[in-house]
Amino acid sequence: MKKEDCFFLGKIVKKYSFKGEVLVKLDTDEPDIYDGLESVFIDLRGNLIPFFIEHAQLHKSELLRIRFEDVNTEEDADAILKSNLYLPLEFLPKLEGDKFYFHEIIGFTVKDTNFGDVGIITGINDTTAQALFEIDRDGIEILIPMNDHFIQKVDKENKVILVKTPEGLIDLYLEE
Repeated sequence: MKKEDCFFLGKIVKKYSFKGEVLVKLDTDEPDIYDGLESVFIDLRGNLIPFFIEHAQLHKSELLRIRFEDVNTEEDADAILKSNLYLPLEFLPKLEGDKFYFHEIIGFTVKDTNFGDVGIITGINDTTAQALFEIDRDGIEILIPMNDHFIQKVDKENKVILVKTPEGLIDLYLEE
């Protein structure tokens, strides 16, 4: 399994018991849907290794307490501590309406109600306070905040996102 075929589920943040249980900080708004997991991939030194789960349950709302098969001691748990967990993309719950996962919209065309065709989404920058669409317009990068007020419509079938940005925002990137 390759990392690009998976999504980041969370990170093992601490040991829970002397029997090898660990606590995972989940990267999700709906932690309860991962309560009954059977297996995950753990990133160990750049390789995704499958780990099978004996028992998993929510612990204090956003943490998942996991007991893996063959992780039976504190030393075993130490070996996987601070590791990232991944699941195959097909495990992502389907989103309805205008909701989307970042990886789904790469390659979509962005159209602005005032400006017209803006360009193609090449990536999402989520390292800032607000996530940004990274859009390529004939070699020029345009950044548009992923703001609910800006996004008018997400047409998954035609791979188009309609936005309404403040007047002049897109022009800022095009002026020389």
